[in-house]
Amino acid sequence: MKNYILAILFLGMFMVSNSAVSQESEMGSPESLEDKILALDAQFWKAYNTCAVSDFKQFLTDDLEFYHDKGGLTKTADKLVGAVKDNLCADSNTKLRREAIKGTVKVYPLQNYGAIITGEHLFYLTENGAKERLVESAKFTHVWQNENGKWRMSRVLSYDHQKASKNSNKLSIQLSMSSMKSLAGTYKAPNTGTITISIENNTLRMKAGKMKSELFAQSETSLFMKEAPLRFKFEKDANGKVVKFTVFENGKAVEEALRVE
Repeated sequence: MKNYILAILFLGMFMVSNSAVSQESEMGSPESLEDKILALDAQFWKAYNTCAVSDFKQFLTDDLEFYHDKGGLTKTADKLVGAVKDNLCADSNTKLRREAIKGTVKVYPLQNYGAIITGEHLFYLTENGAKERLVESAKFTHVWQNENGKWRMSRVLSYDHQKASKNSNKLSIQLSMSSMKSLAGTYKAPNTGTITISIENNTLRMKAGKMKSELFAQSETSLFMKEAPLRFKFEKDANGKVVKFTVFENGKAVEEALRVE
């Protein structure tokens, strides 16, 4: 009896292990899955940005469901492609371009189905040859279905659409490396907590909790975010070292952050 129970337990463990190996073999390693989905995502948005409507549908299942927080539910790939053709791509004098916000896009495996990709993105509008301007930000979640090696999106969610802040089209200047280094460091604020300002690819980036955003300069001590109505005024001590900054939201001072490192 004891041997029988052990045999059953061993068989069960083998079946679970074998199933996991089979699933990993089908979907690939987490790294290869992420590369696959990111590549498909890039192709999809390239078709979107260039209004390549004929290429658009290949990324969608026939029974697609598209959820939009402002427009509601659109069912089937045909209806979504038709809406893109008749609205987004109908006027050659108007162009909408989507761009992902760096650091926000994540890919997750979906057992026995495919994968999920989530993130945040920005939309830029060009009208009648005028300069491109930021008009909106939003979040997205796409469910990718793997059907016999053919990857297509079956569910698309587009939500938390926000109109661009007044800062979105504000002009900025390029700071010198020495100026950026003087601002980079760790700060602490009573409400926000730890705030880190770092230099990445010759730009300043601010990280506070899950928020990470690029900073743009109006002067050596006045910076702002384009996607939010926030401005940061830095102050120096008698020796010329930056020691704190004040956060302004819609022109009103809301918090002060002291430098700790």
